[in-house]
Amino acid sequence: MPATCPCRVLDEQKLSYAQCCQPFHLGRTQKTVLPQTAEALMRSRYSAFVQLLPQYLLETWHESTRPEELELDEDLVWTGLEVVKARAGGAGANRGVVEFIAHYGRGANAGSQREVSTFVRQDGAWYYVDAL
Repeated sequence: MPATCPCRVLDEQKLSYAQCCQPFHLGRTQKTVLPQTAEALMRSRYSAFVQLLPQYLLETWHESTRPEELELDEDLVWTGLEVVKARAGGAGANRGVVEFIAHYGRGANAGSQREVSTFVRQDGAWYYVDAL
């Protein structure tokens, strides 16, 4: 069985990357397959960090806060994602907030990043805006 998707959505079903986040990563430019909730976008962005996909991260970053370029640290290994809470951001919403903890390792050192991210839906697509 292919590796479980890095975002670990529905961990009990062990969805593969191809079944979970990869369609979002491949379909974003054509807007053929888009995450339907703020949490789904956040999970797909986490998977994009794991898969080293800076273009997807830029494409899903709202233009009001998006940097011109993004360089990912290839020595940083993302090791797990915990969604703490999602507020609003459902399929019918235009704004959402997702709190999560992303775990990582660098060599023998391990750490985590806790974040509260805000998202907006614009023209049918969710975008990451900023984080606290």
